[in-house]
Amino acid sequence: MFSSPTDFWVAFNVFIFLMLAMDLWLHRKPKVISIKAAIGWSFFWIGLAVAFAPILYYIYDRQIAGFGTPEVSPHHGLSGRQAALQYLTAYLIEESLSVDNLFIFLLIFSYFHVEPKHQHRVLFWGILGAVICRAIFILVGMELVHRFHWLIYFFGGFLVYTGASMAFKSQEKIDPEHNRVLKLVKKFLPVTHRFDGAKFFTREHNRLVATPLFVVLIVVESTDVMFATDSIPAVIAITQDRFIAYTSNIFAILGLRAMYFALAGMMEKFHALHYGLAAILAFVGAKMLISGWYEVPVSWTLACVALTLVASVVVSLRFPKPAEPELPTPPISEKQEKQRP
Repeated sequence: MFSSPTDFWVAFNVFIFLMLAMDLWLHRKPKVISIKAAIGWSFFWIGLAVAFAPILYYIYDRQIAGFGTPEVSPHHGLSGRQAALQYLTAYLIEESLSVDNLFIFLLIFSYFHVEPKHQHRVLFWGILGAVICRAIFILVGMELVHRFHWLIYFFGGFLVYTGASMAFKSQEKIDPEHNRVLKLVKKFLPVTHRFDGAKFFTREHNRLVATPLFVVLIVVESTDVMFATDSIPAVIAITQDRFIAYTSNIFAILGLRAMYFALAGMMEKFHALHYGLAAILAFVGAKMLISGWYEVPVSWTLACVALTLVASVVVSLRFPKPAEPELPTPPISEKQEKQRP
């Protein structure tokens, strides 16, 4: 049925867009996503991602359509076991980085006062844009690495620096109002301060204007580009096979919406996850830096990533973050007391 690598690329992308179309149809009406439904969808997307690993094993082990050969997979040529391990490791890293990004989505929705029933629509179109953006970033990044191998060491140093910065600095505070892309959009596009249901555009004074919901979508899309500066080098550290890098990244993004609604109420409990991700980025960066002298087995990388994530979750739950002390209420003056109704 599949006679060339192109067939697999086309089949995978058709499958992904069919799944997105199904998701859009099921959530065509604005509604609040319950935690139970969100958990169910999270398991569904994670199950799909995990089920794809045996498919990769079969494709690369049998060298179907040329997969696994050095011509199609320039990184030495992969066996089925190597392909499946690289995919699972890359997926686990991308999914864990995505969970950290959920904090930013929560901040954006809170800042713009987006109703919960409209958040799924924003995330759907935001993630659709992220799929296209990640595809471009991965293909361009892989091509650059294959042409200029020294970029491996540049990406490795960048990841070590990012991990160290993440560990020793407080989490970055993002002010959506100062987003550069948002400022550019407001210069060329009229924006109203009035929400109009789930619409991205509406009419005001006989002209078409963008609603605040479209502004939120722009902020979500632009922040994903910022997230990609960490995630794309991280996946290149695990595999230099385009198909594995792309599929692992896309599956990680697809489960992000459901995971947001499942974890939105408990994100602050995982305060140590931030440090776990910093350690993972530093580790995969170091792996890239020493790749010219020693190649760390993918099975070791997978075990290290998994153990680090489990440890950060356990530490978060075992040692919860202390609650911030409430500021004392200032005493009421006699003048204010008299003005009370």
